[in-house]
Amino acid sequence: MLPAAFAEQIFIAEGDLPLKKSPLILGHEIVGVVDKIGERVSNFKSGDRAGIAWLNSTCGRCKFCLSGRENLCSQAHFTGWDADGGFAEYSVIDADFAFHLGEKKSFVEIAPLMCPGIAGYRAFRLTGLQSGDRLGLYGFGPTATYVLQVAKHKNIAVYVITRSEKNRSAAKQLGAYWVGGYDDKIPDRLDGGIIFPPAGNLVSHALSQLESGGRLVLGPVTMTPIEINDYNLIWQERSVISLAHITKEDGVEFLDIANQANLKAPIEVFPFDELPEVLIRVKQGKVKGNAVIQIAEEI
Repeated sequence: MLPAAFAEQIFIAEGDLPLKKSPLILGHEIVGVVDKIGERVSNFKSGDRAGIAWLNSTCGRCKFCLSGRENLCSQAHFTGWDADGGFAEYSVIDADFAFHLGEKKSFVEIAPLMCPGIAGYRAFRLTGLQSGDRLGLYGFGPTATYVLQVAKHKNIAVYVITRSEKNRSAAKQLGAYWVGGYDDKIPDRLDGGIIFPPAGNLVSHALSQLESGGRLVLGPVTMTPIEINDYNLIWQERSVISLAHITKEDGVEFLDIANQANLKAPIEVFPFDELPEVLIRVKQGKVKGNAVIQIAEEI
């Protein structure tokens, strides 16, 4: 097994998300080399480069699974929560939920693509934006970094709204069309937006900047209370939708774009024996970009 990165794993480790199994091996963004395959597996072979994301398995029979919305399956299992994760020498996954990886990027570069990358891409897909549209990103961390690059790849102008001067600078370097703070006057109406911080008070603010028919996507797993006191904020078919996990199609499409557009994000690599300290550093915001735990050297 090679690198594994993490995010939700801190919530599980600290008990903010209840354990689904015990004992549990954490780690939910996994990349490595296929060691063995089952007798009925035809889409992978030993030696292939493969990735495992947050969505580990689903029932395959419900209306959501049968319509390509397996992220909403009530029997879905998740890597590093319901199923053992990647902080181990080996991981096991149903071949239908594993992803083929391109040859352009190293495993260290690919590992973060498996969660913040794919999740960000699903949030982007949910906006429904097309070439020539305008997208607002509220907050700018690792996930937003990937979204900005995907949007630019699709000829969508990106407006980044964040308090952090460091993150504003990073957004400018990646080619954001406009960058500012929450108190700054945005120069144009936006066709869609994505909120990344778990701050419910941002919802009304973001809706006030949307064009008619615009959609606002809520990226966090949980948020502080949301209040929309002015009906005019959702008048003219403006809407709000939450992000819930990922689908297999999200992963396939995003990894293809990541190879085409050579998506990049800041990464810090740590050896496995530093994992406990790294979890603390991530929680404290002391890691630059995505933290990657390297369990073995890349072959």
